[in-house]
Amino acid sequence: MRVPEIQTDRLLLRAIKDSDIDCFYEMCSDPEVMEFFPSVMSRQETEEMMGRMNELAEKNGYCFEVVADKRSGEPFGFVGLNVPRYQDQLHFGPCVEIGWRLKRSCWGKGIAVEAANAWLEYGFNHLGLEEIVAFTAKGNKKSQRVMEKLGMSYSAADDFEMPMLEKEHPLRSHVLYRLRSSDFSKVRLLTKG
Repeated sequence: MRVPEIQTDRLLLRAIKDSDIDCFYEMCSDPEVMEFFPSVMSRQETEEMMGRMNELAEKNGYCFEVVADKRSGEPFGFVGLNVPRYQDQLHFGPCVEIGWRLKRSCWGKGIAVEAANAWLEYGFNHLGLEEIVAFTAKGNKKSQRVMEKLGMSYSAADDFEMPMLEKEHPLRSHVLYRLRSSDFSKVRLLTKG
């Protein structure tokens, strides 16, 4: 069963619709947004990615989903949980990852943290996951800061080479952040107190 819509104070997390293509293409064609991905994406590549995300959401019950303004409905990008298709090549697989991508105009407003927290809560409390991971290229300090704000922990021993990139690719070196269900509960108690 697919995850129902999730609401936070400011945000609506919902399934991807065809009408989200302009938002997604704006993100995926922006060199600054895509700085730590292999390349920017064409409109067709963006549509294909959206289709894959929807297929995975139907198959697994969840995937990356739209994050939108709760009042206006304006889409900001995507946030969600995902089962990497190459996880058999990861030293920490099998796993469920949390990830996000937002339009540049939405950066620095706490949107990724707010939406990711809602997804973590769903993953731990409704899906019963024991651990959720996040990973990114070593140079992507902005995403690493979001991971830290989410209470995720980092160990250099977990660093890895992204198997989907060629051996000499400058983005191949990745960091891994982890969050266990028990630690998520502790972090939430501390932040509410």
